[in-house]
Amino acid sequence: MKSNTFDNRLTELFGIKYPLIQAGMVWCSGWELASAVSQSGGLGIIGAGSMYPEVLKQHIQKCKKATDQPFAVNLPLLYPSIEAHVQTIIDEKVPIVFTSAGSPKKWTPLFKKHGVKVVHVVSNVVFAQKSEAAGVDAVVAEGFEAGGHNGREETTTMCLVPLITEAVNIPVIAAGGIGSGKSMAAAFALGAEGVQIGSRFVATPESSAHIDFKKAIVNAKEGSTELTLKELTPVRLLKNKFYDDIQSAYANQASPEDLKALLGRARAKKGMF
Repeated sequence: MKSNTFDNRLTELFGIKYPLIQAGMVWCSGWELASAVSQSGGLGIIGAGSMYPEVLKQHIQKCKKATDQPFAVNLPLLYPSIEAHVQTIIDEKVPIVFTSAGSPKKWTPLFKKHGVKVVHVVSNVVFAQKSEAAGVDAVVAEGFEAGGHNGREETTTMCLVPLITEAVNIPVIAAGGIGSGKSMAAAFALGAEGVQIGSRFVATPESSAHIDFKKAIVNAKEGSTELTLKELTPVRLLKNKFYDDIQSAYANQASPEDLKALLGRARAKKGMF
């Protein structure tokens, strides 16, 4: 077999050709996107956080039919029916799970018992070390530049990645603001053994997002987004009408309860679909 230029601990761990991971984004990354990325040599991820258990099962089964390459499921640990998702992942023999939004300590031993490799998303050194102690196989060091939900510390990717690579012995995947070959090379220079990319994959034909949402991502420029709503869960917003409403609420000393009411339910789903 010919040697792969990109061989490292991460490609060996996942059994993939390129150390490039597609982020598991809710409402955007179903089986079509995940299978396309995996079939192309990276690691595709199904975003389980927006799926009912039966829907996740269908996506996993369709992904397995679409590619014979490894793929993963992203599992937010705050998901209400997490036990059902965990069982589905085990029953369907998903090879890799990316956990986030919580401590991996509870579920990692069960996944490992069933041969599932576990990667946890972290935003600081302490969480990275705790994840390693919990037995995860790798961590995603997600910097402030990332889209979606971020850590409260606002540590940039360029600062976070070298801090975490020096603090743990397991492979580190860099995430946050990475969208080109140059930024991938920078991540590897900082000690990462792989990169996780989200926003670039939102705009692909295989993404399940609405075309208007894809266009909004593509047309975003420097300064078009801001991390806000830390009182609830830090999230990166495009500067649009809803963002203006949030700024007005802050100007009027809105309470966390007021912000929750303004946010409402299923806003992300409506925006992306």
